[in-house]
Amino acid sequence: MAKITAIIDIGSNSARMALFEKSSRFAFHLIKEIKSRVRISEGTYENGSLLQPIPMQRAVIALKEFAIIAKNHGATKIICVATSAVRNAPNRHEFVHEVYKQTGISIKVIDGTEEANLGAISAINLLPIKNAITIDIGGGSTECALICDGKIVDLISLELGTIRLKELFYDKKSSIDEAKRYILNEFKRLPNSYKSDLVVGIGGTIRAISKTFMKNTLYPIDTVHGYEYETSEYLPIIEQISESSVLKLKRFNIKEERYDTIREGALIFSMLIKEFNSKSVITSGAGVREGRYLKDLLRNSNLKFPANFNPSVRVMIDKFIQNRTFNEYNSSVCGFLFDLLKAKHKLDDSFKRYLKISAMLSDIGSSLSFYNQHEHSKYFIINNLVYGFTHKERVLIATLIANHTKELPNTLNINPYTRLLPDIRVLRWLSFILGVSYYVNITNSNPKIEFKFSNDTLYIKSNEPMSLAKEQIKKLEKPEPMAIIFE
Repeated sequence: MAKITAIIDIGSNSARMALFEKSSRFAFHLIKEIKSRVRISEGTYENGSLLQPIPMQRAVIALKEFAIIAKNHGATKIICVATSAVRNAPNRHEFVHEVYKQTGISIKVIDGTEEANLGAISAINLLPIKNAITIDIGGGSTECALICDGKIVDLISLELGTIRLKELFYDKKSSIDEAKRYILNEFKRLPNSYKSDLVVGIGGTIRAISKTFMKNTLYPIDTVHGYEYETSEYLPIIEQISESSVLKLKRFNIKEERYDTIREGALIFSMLIKEFNSKSVITSGAGVREGRYLKDLLRNSNLKFPANFNPSVRVMIDKFIQNRTFNEYNSSVCGFLFDLLKAKHKLDDSFKRYLKISAMLSDIGSSLSFYNQHEHSKYFIINNLVYGFTHKERVLIATLIANHTKELPNTLNINPYTRLLPDIRVLRWLSFILGVSYYVNITNSNPKIEFKFSNDTLYIKSNEPMSLAKEQIKKLEKPEPMAIIFE
């Protein structure tokens, strides 16, 4: 597979391109993303689905520049897919031919089921979910996938989209009740099995709604991927957006560029949430483009990453870790100490995973600068440990790394992330264990060490020099009264 691949998605509203760079067999990251609001579907719903000349020309112009950007970033492979507006157009072949003639880009027109499938592939692999329904609201259609136990069990494409509703109802000043009847009629196609406590929100409309919630609550993380909220609290707000006038959308803190279709998308989203009896939403920053990339990347592994593999963790290791055996050793020691001290800390076993990941990534910030390296690491983690983690998990790992060689976490130094973190006692114990594992290997020699714990005393024994380790570990703040003895 190419080292850098460009994936283009021509939707009803926007054409978007994502550039992905591969760092090892299954590891990749996004290096650039760009969009152009070509509005390819403009005028189609009142003209027998025919693509109109001006929107088609806008699309060709955007794709020409996309091709230039891809080339200048070293992309050796361009994959382009087109969805609802193009697939429904009687003149789609003319458009596809014209694009290829003027840009050299081959467009693959995908059906609604495949569009839903790509969204589901990205959700399963890039979010920590097992059971959910994906909702991908586009300009011309809405795709849903039913996911059970980490497997895609059903796919459906509904003829419901933001631009479709805009042109059929909102632009004509029709009552919202007419739009609701239209939506409910399309819902009749949904199988009864489409019920889930959790929905995965995909697409620009749902991301925009999530961003307004984040902004209005002074949420401490900027990235929307993995953002979660309860429908009991936020569904009424989504419904208010759908019923608002354009002039009153400002009070929701919605970007002005979203005013023209956000109400239509909010209406579809709110009605689907109620139809699916969903209790919570997790927002995905990934969708069709990531799904198409993963379909290529994982084509020989049943469209799934290997067990216990995380692409974001591996990319950081590939890019920032100089001495991998050092980090692997520290991670192993962390796991051992967590189990050894279990009778004392009494923490849930689930925290062990985050502790070991923290050890693997503890010194990535040194690739930027030795000074304040753990603060650099914290920033890298919060902003780049994106795929496969919730926001709470990302903040936990970042907090452990930021505090493991100095004072333990307290109510002051964990701000502004307090709302996303577990109990302070949990943080202090995990940071302490991470600190001990880091300092016993201060010589980077991966020493053979024997640990014992009895009578509130941790015994550390090694035949290798440990004076520096002893000096630093003695300085570590302890989460609870206990002794540390070097034998």
